[in-house]
Amino acid sequence: MSYGHLFTGDQAPTDQPASIVTPYRILLVDDEPNVLAALKRIFRQENYEIVTCNEPKQALDLLAAKSFQVIISDYMMPGMNGGELLKQARALYPGMIRIMLTGHADVNAVISAMKAGAVYKFILKPWNDDDLRVTVALALQQFELLQKNSDLQRANQEQTKEIEKLAKFSVTSHSQLAILLNKRGLLTHLQVQELVRLQQQSRKEPMIKLIVERGWLAEQAIHDLIGKELMIQQVSLDEFSVDVSVAALVPATLCQQQIVMPLKTDNKRLTLAMADPLDRGLLDDLRFVTGLEVVPVLASIAAIKAKIAEVYRVGLTDLADLVTLIGSSDPYEGIEIFIDDDAERASLEELLQGTDEPPAIRLVNSILLEAIRLGASDIHIQPRAKNIMVRLRIDGVLVDKIQIPHNMHQSLVSRIKVMAELDISERRRPQDGRLSVKTPQRIVDLRISTLPTVNGEKIVMRVLDRNSAVLSLQVLGFSAADLAKIRHASEKPQGIVLATGPTGSGKTTTLYSLLQSSATPDKNYITIEDPIEYYLDSAGQVLVREKIGMTFPIILRAILRQDPDVLLVGEIRDLETAEVAFHAALTGHQVFSTLHTNSALATISRLFDLGLKPFVVATALEAIIAQRLVRKICVHCSTEEVPDASLLLRLGGRFAGATMPTFKGAGCQACFGTGYKGRIGLYEVLALDDHLRHMIASQMAITEIARYARENGFVTLREDAYEKVKNGLTTLEELLRVLGPQ
Repeated sequence: MSYGHLFTGDQAPTDQPASIVTPYRILLVDDEPNVLAALKRIFRQENYEIVTCNEPKQALDLLAAKSFQVIISDYMMPGMNGGELLKQARALYPGMIRIMLTGHADVNAVISAMKAGAVYKFILKPWNDDDLRVTVALALQQFELLQKNSDLQRANQEQTKEIEKLAKFSVTSHSQLAILLNKRGLLTHLQVQELVRLQQQSRKEPMIKLIVERGWLAEQAIHDLIGKELMIQQVSLDEFSVDVSVAALVPATLCQQQIVMPLKTDNKRLTLAMADPLDRGLLDDLRFVTGLEVVPVLASIAAIKAKIAEVYRVGLTDLADLVTLIGSSDPYEGIEIFIDDDAERASLEELLQGTDEPPAIRLVNSILLEAIRLGASDIHIQPRAKNIMVRLRIDGVLVDKIQIPHNMHQSLVSRIKVMAELDISERRRPQDGRLSVKTPQRIVDLRISTLPTVNGEKIVMRVLDRNSAVLSLQVLGFSAADLAKIRHASEKPQGIVLATGPTGSGKTTTLYSLLQSSATPDKNYITIEDPIEYYLDSAGQVLVREKIGMTFPIILRAILRQDPDVLLVGEIRDLETAEVAFHAALTGHQVFSTLHTNSALATISRLFDLGLKPFVVATALEAIIAQRLVRKICVHCSTEEVPDASLLLRLGGRFAGATMPTFKGAGCQACFGTGYKGRIGLYEVLALDDHLRHMIASQMAITEIARYARENGFVTLREDAYEKVKNGLTTLEELLRVLGPQ
């Protein structure tokens, strides 16, 4: 084709027909017109041909008339559910990508998604537009990959016998390596004759392998000579990610026998890593078989063997999994595992086999991705009498998401245990573990806890986002007076600041915000945590590993020999940890830590209960922050309402008889209809002065300490909550849920 028109401005020549790009066809099936319209809007900017229908029978007629690459179907529809539709769609087009939407989160929807032709993905309503758009794009990429792989497999089947014959005859018999080395005086005539004789007697092993094995020359010396004489590039195979379609061009047996590895294709040129690029016979054979021009590059024998093991073992397994995922029947059908303490325990082999079943893998992946998408902090897999309930804690509230039948429970638990490196054969004792999950968006850490119950093992997974940013103190929700107290305490070079509250109340987030607010390059920051919730490059972060003896006290004592300026201790759990932390605060170190107590004043009694001496507490303690987290009203749908008098009475204090306006969220797409989006803290800050230290050292009654603190501006959690309701940040119902009635 001539390209002169690009420079002259003439019209393009019309002697060749222009290529026509056929857009992908997507079939949308849902009985609700507004849902179809919303789905169609998602893809309005994409080059897709969108076809919609509102009943399954009409969809089957459309599928019979022409082919589609993707079908997105609702589950609950009159006449035929989405599972049955996708089964019949699979029979018509096995390679078509099938996506299921469901807003019911019931047993049938999940199991149909697992068994109705191995659905590519099921998505819960309400969906995220960007997630659905990306899902379809990835599905179409896999569709193209499957089509390409199918063509390659057919071609490979036709060429396998021919390649095997070629591998038996020519190959290394035409290598010029021995002659080149002889001409350069590196091999003698007798050695060349010996190599020829060995090749005739052996299984035609590569010439370079025979030379290196006998120690006649070093492999690197041979490669240096080849590179210099023939200008052949030496490459590092670690830098190459070999596509499955490229690997399929050359059989694994031939690669292993001749120590070669296909790396990439470009404009009908195949880049081939070889230990002996002078083997002309092998190059001619591969040119004939692949139909491509072969460009050899140099790599070591060990590197090529490692790459062969990596690509042909892992790559082909992934391809097989992909074929199973899209176009084959589900191997999980017919398997049933019962959970019964009195029953005979399943063998370890059976449990391991269960973890590899595609339904368990896909189900775990779907649960994790959905939890990450919705911003859940915890995932609960809770066995009940009739089913297994997957619950997500979103903004501090547990929400039922998916029901799973009992016959999938053990496979699901085993899959999670294998991922977390726990003992899958132990089902009668609690276990703890951790794992990291990489998603297309980010990397998250999961802290796993298992607990045997009467209905089976319950699993709770704490989701920790590695990339979550440390929040500034201004956005946490402190009042101006409390913020001033905290800044004053955190600016002191020694002493201990405690954040208290129940699990999940944001204590670690507060401490990291304090740490970052006063961070300077001239200080040594070290943290001790279990698990590490935020990652800071400026701090040395140590992970507690109790299984190997790395406990809080042991690590803390070791850290004190590391010349620290600021310490963050994840939690004070016992007297030993408390003593080391408080004595560090007394010896010129600034310490931040957490404690599980209900209020700031109750923390003083808790420290005494642990066994700390009163004068140690009074001298080392700088401030106590007690906190709770409540859900914020969604700013997009916040509306004013008349406060419920009964709620005001139950909350008591300043709430009783208050006439202030209150607000609530009406529910919108931004907050998924809940009326809440995000969370904010309720705080009470007790900063110690000289008289308060004297009262603590004298072990005066907590009521006396509370009275003095109130007289000097101490604001309780309920009083801080009153201000946040007054400012329209949260609701009375949310306060009652978190704080309870007075």
